[in-house]
Amino acid sequence: MKTNAEGLELTFHGAAGTVTGSCIELNCGGHRLLIDCGLFQGPRTLERLNFDPFRFQPHAIDAVILSHAHIDHSGLIPRLAGKGFAGAIWSTSATRDLAGYMLADSARLQESDTSHRNKRRDRSDEPPIEPLYDADDVALALALFRDVELETWFEPAPGFRARLWNAGHILGSCSVQIEAAGVSLLFSGDLGPAQKSLELPSAGPSGVDHVICEATYGDRERPAFTLASRRVALKEEVEAALSRGGNLVIPVFAVERTQELLLDLADLIDQGQIPGRPIFIDSPLATRVTSVFASQNVPDTRSGAVFHHPCFHFVDTAMESMRLNSLSGAIIMAGSGMCEGGRVRHHLVHNLSRSESTVLFVGYQAKGTLGRAILDGAGRVRISGRDIAVRAQIRHIDTYSAHADRADLLHWIAARQPIGGTLMLGHGEPPALQSLREGVGGHQHVVIPAIGERYRLLAGQQAKRLSTGDADMQAIVGGDWQNDYADFAVNLKRELQAIEDARTRREALRRMRRVLDDYASYRNGRKQASQKREQHRARDRAARR
Repeated sequence: MKTNAEGLELTFHGAAGTVTGSCIELNCGGHRLLIDCGLFQGPRTLERLNFDPFRFQPHAIDAVILSHAHIDHSGLIPRLAGKGFAGAIWSTSATRDLAGYMLADSARLQESDTSHRNKRRDRSDEPPIEPLYDADDVALALALFRDVELETWFEPAPGFRARLWNAGHILGSCSVQIEAAGVSLLFSGDLGPAQKSLELPSAGPSGVDHVICEATYGDRERPAFTLASRRVALKEEVEAALSRGGNLVIPVFAVERTQELLLDLADLIDQGQIPGRPIFIDSPLATRVTSVFASQNVPDTRSGAVFHHPCFHFVDTAMESMRLNSLSGAIIMAGSGMCEGGRVRHHLVHNLSRSESTVLFVGYQAKGTLGRAILDGAGRVRISGRDIAVRAQIRHIDTYSAHADRADLLHWIAARQPIGGTLMLGHGEPPALQSLREGVGGHQHVVIPAIGERYRLLAGQQAKRLSTGDADMQAIVGGDWQNDYADFAVNLKRELQAIEDARTRREALRRMRRVLDDYASYRNGRKQASQKREQHRARDRAARR
């Protein structure tokens, strides 16, 4: 392999200090390759990053390698194509099949969410929002996909060799090995846990120069479990929920989580472990994705026959979905998994305030999401402009996660040794990144990149940081004022009512108003001072002329 003294340049455009927006750019001799191009997901402030201009020229990107179909890794590809990218998008065939459904669904949600938000009364004085992309952009992107087999070398772009390895995360997921300019590196992608149905264990090469590893669960170790003990835990949760008389609402991801749950629920019903109650899968996307699992002949599904269980009812139309609001004692699995969109939100509106209902989380809830707020014990939440009291039982099973935990990640990293240069940790929140870094120990050079940072990579040498990144983006990733506002607004009335008399309540409101007025005066003062300075400079320039 030809060497290059300049090495490779690597830039983190997302999933650094956060778990969404995965996008890494490689530059070798002017040829550019992206590993993933995903949506930022979570609170509105973070989502707005999706509308910012790309920090590279889309038409200058030679190719994209897609690690898997999850929207936080693939969701900006239609926008990339719409802005001029025309290179190949390399992936496994399963990822291509899944992405076809998921990106089309994402475009539909973009248009639906945009229309809904534009009609909200609290936005009546704001300019209309345009969707991030549409179905035409998705069609452009899907025409660019190219299939590649696992563990087979291919050339995605001039100067690059690549090979994909099973990541064990979801159907079609892979780690990406790259060789270019005499440098070898490995991107883990999202890794799966040691115990998982439907997927084979992760794999990968050892002895590369640089490794970029995800750290989603870098600070969490799940109790030891088997697939059989996981079914027992699910059985206990289902029995407890149904005994309360209300609905069991399970926010699910359309890919993998839904299919694993259906596999276990079918087994429990067939063995008489839980009653054969109706189970509604209220996610058109999950319905389509399930058909991919059947076509790919995934192990343990009996060629897809398990998904045709008589207790399973796949909900198609919005009208059918709304009819579920009148039910009690049903199991409702609805997207999305972090409650940031999809039909699960209206099921939460109708069930969160019911003490007899149960909400069971079965996956990771990212910081800033509605699911995280509920799981963390919020007494009230805001959904689509409505304040909802949380009276339902909130439960959590962590053994359905599609992500490797801390022990799994450390085992994967150990299997990649020796790493000749640098181990970079991304796709995680700060506590997870720091914990995983400590677990690796001091024998390895470990870097935690920030979003926007750029590095030079050479063979057998530590990565050299060339750029400190984007401070504004890092601030947005680190926190969100709208979450703070929502929490403040939802609880404000109750906290005012707790004050002993009306006069003191009004005084509290006046003080809060004074804070905002004082800040407005401060801001206006700074603006006027800046204008005066500019006027003085203009007069000085005129006098010199």
